[in-house]
Amino acid sequence: MAKWTPKYEAPEPLEGPVVATITGGTILWFVLFLVQVPFYGWFADRDLTWWVWTCLAGAGLGLIGIWYVRGRDAALKRYAAERAAAADAEGSAGGATGATGPAGA
Repeated sequence: MAKWTPKYEAPEPLEGPVVATITGGTILWFVLFLVQVPFYGWFADRDLTWWVWTCLAGAGLGLIGIWYVRGRDAALKRYAAERAAAADAEGSAGGATGATGPAGA
């Protein structure tokens, strides 16, 4: 069996309002749970109570997801700020050295 190698490079990941998307999905799961709770007896009669508990599990996992993506977003912002600060420090140090170098020669 030949080793599999990709023919194309992977595309850049899509970035967008990740926190808002996860929060919206979590709210949707919780609303679905609340809508189904009054009909729990109907679901129980048909052995479909897993629908109700799936919505509650989706809301719970969504809360974990919100915590995770907020931390990820904060880490990405810190990383970008550190890179910008390092680039500014490198640019100002390089500019000062370059300006005095030829003048002193």
